[in-house]
Amino acid sequence: MFADKRARGRFAVAATLASALALSACTTTGDSEKPASASSKSDKEFAATPAGEPVFASTYKPFPNVATAIKGATIYDGRGGKIENGVVFMSGGKIVSVGGPDTPIPADIAVFDGTGKFVTPGIIDIHSHLGDYPSPGVEAHSDGNEATSPTTPEVWAEHSVWPQDPGFSRALANGGITALQILPGSANLMGGRSVTLKNVPSRTVQGMKFPGAPYSMKMACGENPKRVYGNRGRMPSTRMGNFAVNRETWLEAIDYANNPDAKRDLAKETLVGVLKGEILIQNHCYRADEMALVLDMAKEMGYKVSAFHHAVEAYKIGDLLRENDVCSAIWADWYGFKMESYDGILENAAFLQKEGACVVIHSDDQNDIQRLNQEAAKAQAAGARVGIDIPDATVIGWLTYNPAKAMGIADKTGSLETGKMADVVLWNGDPLSVYSRPEKVWIDGALMFDAMNPKTRPVSDFELGQPGEGDVK
Repeated sequence: MFADKRARGRFAVAATLASALALSACTTTGDSEKPASASSKSDKEFAATPAGEPVFASTYKPFPNVATAIKGATIYDGRGGKIENGVVFMSGGKIVSVGGPDTPIPADIAVFDGTGKFVTPGIIDIHSHLGDYPSPGVEAHSDGNEATSPTTPEVWAEHSVWPQDPGFSRALANGGITALQILPGSANLMGGRSVTLKNVPSRTVQGMKFPGAPYSMKMACGENPKRVYGNRGRMPSTRMGNFAVNRETWLEAIDYANNPDAKRDLAKETLVGVLKGEILIQNHCYRADEMALVLDMAKEMGYKVSAFHHAVEAYKIGDLLRENDVCSAIWADWYGFKMESYDGILENAAFLQKEGACVVIHSDDQNDIQRLNQEAAKAQAAGARVGIDIPDATVIGWLTYNPAKAMGIADKTGSLETGKMADVVLWNGDPLSVYSRPEKVWIDGALMFDAMNPKTRPVSDFELGQPGEGDVK
């Protein structure tokens, strides 16, 4: 290696001398071309890609797949359906058919025996910071909060995502995660745009970017923004300050949207996208009263909240959330770690489900994302203890179809339905058991993980040569 460096150094010196001699020859003979005039440079018109045109577009391409069937398994379709001794057939990256034991299986395709096993759609995490707060968790990797202004809708989470984060492969192998939404942090009232990713190895974030997924914008209410900025002696320092700053910012965005002569503004472009319904709102919020106020603000300004995240008091306003078609992305049992999370209860998901509201189990954590199936089971068990029995097939929807709905991708994934992406997990046992784990994971019909074949265990470039390389225990 050192010899190569010395050789490169000698070559560079020689090249530099040759270049200098050539330049000297040109200046002494007078044969050099005249430099371009300043006027010819100024004739060029410079312009960025026009607002509204696609930028940072997805370059995702499905990995190679083969026609595959799983037979004999218990199937949860993500929409509340359950099939015993069922068949899932996928081909061309899509779900072709799902049905009972009589479902036809073409000859000469890969067939896996699912006897005693379970099949679900790929698990989807609606709230992740993988890539923006990657492993190892050091300050140099802390790229999720642009905590320099209470409103930063101009930033995009994808511009911080590090594709080599080992957390992606752990989420795939241990949690069956096939898609996930990467959100900015919650320091700001408006934290910026999220990005939805397919959980595949890639050199670039664009290579992971879920094709056709809409953007969301992260908002946060409550303690975080008022603490971060109040501690700096600036607004907001109270909850009323939070709402005042939000409302002023929305009014400015409305003025911008109605002014055809306004100078382009990246922050307001995002907000106008929300007002048009092109960008969804994912809102970090804990207290029920504050969620109700946010819904009023959304009506005032003309936008819609897709989901409240964390939402530990959502059980108090289940009817209101149902009527406004807002999902609650929640934990099974995290609460009490700050005042606004103090009134959380284990039965949160169960009470929401009983009320007919949309329930999503999310992680917000690099470790929890590997066990969302167990988190859902804990929430289900808490409901059973108070007499609310929720079928297993419904609970699976908390991890598959419901997050897909709240992320705007339910037409493409989140359930085992004909024509949808073949994002599929084969579990070695009941997925709502602590003893079960993914045996095989397909993304767009490509087998991306096989617990029976160590060669399929993904390893990021960063892990190569490191202790624990590719370890998914």
